Amino acid sequence: MTEVSVRFFGGPLDGRVQALGDAEPVSGSVMRHVHLHDGPKIETRYRLGYTSENGWEYRLCGLATPEVDEV
Repeated sequence: MTEVSVRFFGGPLDGRVQALGDAEPVSGSVMRHVHLHDGPKIETRYRLGYTSENGWEYRLCGLATPEVDEV
């Protein structure tokens, strides 16, 4: 079996390429990355997708904006 790799776009993992492993890639799945070194916990999320130009890629998910009640 050939090894399938994925590239990260955006956030702290931008430009990283890594193997997807033995699991079958599922487009739309979300991976969470937590950075705990030298400061506060920083959590980023990446959504897996496939493009004909880049193959498998993780794109940084946008931050969810909490809804604010209007006064």
